[in-house]
Amino acid sequence: MKLKNWVFSLCLLLMSSAFFSQEKTVLEVVINGAKKTKVAFLKNILSTQKGQVLDSLLVAQDVILLKRLPAISNAYYQVLSTESNSYSVLFTVEENITITPDINFWTTTNKQFAYKLGVYDYNFLGRNITFGGFYQNNGFDSYALNFRAPNLFSSKWGMVVNHQNWKSEEPLYFENAAANYLYNNISFEVLGLHQIDFKNQIQFGFNFFKEKYQYLSGVTDSSIPKSLNLNKTLLKLVYTYDDLDYFYQYISGFKSVLYAQYVLTENDFQNEFYIFWNDFLYFKRINENGNLASRLRIGLSSNEKTPFAPFALDNNINLRGVGILVDRGTGSVVWNTEYRHTVYDQNWVTIQTNMFTDFGSWRNPGGAINDFIKNENIHIYSGFGLRFISKKIYNATFRVDYGFRVNQNQNNSKGGFVFGIGQYF
Repeated sequence: MKLKNWVFSLCLLLMSSAFFSQEKTVLEVVINGAKKTKVAFLKNILSTQKGQVLDSLLVAQDVILLKRLPAISNAYYQVLSTESNSYSVLFTVEENITITPDINFWTTTNKQFAYKLGVYDYNFLGRNITFGGFYQNNGFDSYALNFRAPNLFSSKWGMVVNHQNWKSEEPLYFENAAANYLYNNISFEVLGLHQIDFKNQIQFGFNFFKEKYQYLSGVTDSSIPKSLNLNKTLLKLVYTYDDLDYFYQYISGFKSVLYAQYVLTENDFQNEFYIFWNDFLYFKRINENGNLASRLRIGLSSNEKTPFAPFALDNNINLRGVGILVDRGTGSVVWNTEYRHTVYDQNWVTIQTNMFTDFGSWRNPGGAINDFIKNENIHIYSGFGLRFISKKIYNATFRVDYGFRVNQNQNNSKGGFVFGIGQYF
């Protein structure tokens, strides 16, 4: 019996060794096509590593990860057999031009011509770092400097540092009247970035900022001073679930981004308050040239009756055609949906047509939840537009939309053009 047991154990051991020897091992990871981007950096952020067991699901996941980088316009892979059960994994990437100007022109609430000039490198030092800044003139001088390095400390940990000195003429609303104030925000922000896994990441940190309001024109209110100078601290958390896949200008999948902020302040006109909103985004490829895109944004803040309510109703934020900062609220529900159709597609340039509908509703400052279903707070705009897209320059999409009012709400614009850089969402 002992001899039989020994023979059985030996056979089992040999069978196990044979079984495990069949595992496919990654002999090497090769990346082709990277010019500005550091190959060592790309290898470090991949899940597929030398010496590991070859996992086709992880390799496919790594391709999606590469395509999410601003530096990469497209990526694909090959698995090549080299030795017995050893394989080379070859990733080929197509790089974007990532040093891009930030240029915009518009008119402000008082019809002042405004412009913004800046430059950003979205692959600074070849390591997926965004670095740049801008100067803006809208009748007042503003500037900003931004640094974002998602992989500064490791493949999972990074950092954001921002400084901004922003000035603009802003309307504040008192009952049925309004006044224009010069708004100045001087801020310093530091955030930590952590990639939990392939689909989940968080940002967390703080923002020290000073807000200044100076009366310019319009109605006055005895309860609101003509000048304010407020010091505030903002605690910020951003949680992102990202399951999007990219193929040049086409996007597929679902993404959710939760923004949560708590503002600490000491003044007679605004208490400490919270604000949060969640963007739910869904994209679907339609046949060869179509792309359906939708965004649902739900947000609430502390519900104080104040002209400083945080959710704005504006062309460039939520409803195309509604006008510039036409109202404010302490709650917001916005649904944007559009169909993008490619009508011209070559190696460098793509042109898309666009049909959209934007729906939004607001809670008035100090109002109730049923404000969202009151007719005077519901705004619906629809329209069409064009997109001119560079396939070789990151975020180089020039868009123009014309939105017109659908419902009969008389408290906003009948419609108008909206210009911008990048897709609307």
